[in-house]
Amino acid sequence: MTRVKDVLGIVSIFLLIITLSIAVTIWFVPLYQFTIQTQNIPEVLGLTYDKLMDNYYVLLQYLHFPWIQELKLPDFTSSESGLLHFYEVKLLFYLNYSVLFISLISTLFYLKFVKRARRVWVLIKPFFIASLMPPVLLLFLAVNFDRMFVSFHQIFFNNEAWLFNPATDPIINALPQDFFMYCFILFFVLIETSFVLGYQRSKKSAFHKG
Repeated sequence: MTRVKDVLGIVSIFLLIITLSIAVTIWFVPLYQFTIQTQNIPEVLGLTYDKLMDNYYVLLQYLHFPWIQELKLPDFTSSESGLLHFYEVKLLFYLNYSVLFISLISTLFYLKFVKRARRVWVLIKPFFIASLMPPVLLLFLAVNFDRMFVSFHQIFFNNEAWLFNPATDPIINALPQDFFMYCFILFFVLIETSFVLGYQRSKKSAFHKG
C-alpha cells in the first residue's frame, strides 16, 4: 500500500511541476513583449505596440475565461479554422488547470504523509532521474526546434487547424515561431529548476532526519 502511495504521490508531484510550469509560461507576458520588441513586430504589422498588446490580452482572456465564448480580436480577422484551433487551445488550457488543481491537492497530502512517516528519501531518486530529462529536450530543441514544434502539434491536435494561413488568420504574424521557442525554453528551465530544487531539498531533508 505504501508503494502505491509513493507511485501516485510522485506522479502527482511531477504533474504539479509540469502543469504549474505551463501556467507560469502562459502568463509570463514579458516573454511576448520581449519577442515583439526584438523582432519589430509592431512596425512589420503597422500596429502600435499598445494595440498589439491589446490584441494579445484579448486572446489570453478568451483562452482563460469560460464566460468569453467568442474570440474577437480588435485588429485581426480570423477564419473558422483559426477559431477552431484557438478553441482547442482553450480546452487544453482548462485541462492543464484541472490537472494542476488536482495534483496540487494530492501533492500536499502526499508530502504531509512522507514527512510524517520520515520517508522523504523516496523522493531523491525520482527527482534526480527527472532532472536529467529537460537538458536532453533543450538540446533537441536547440538542434531542431521546427521538428519539435510540429511534433507537439501532431500530438495534441488531431487536425491541421494549427497551420494558420497569414492571409485568412493574420494573427499568426503577431505570434512568430520564435515566441513559441522562447516559451518552450522557459518551460524547460522552470521544470529543470523545480526538479533540481526538489532533489536538493529531499536529499537535505532525508540527511538531516536520517
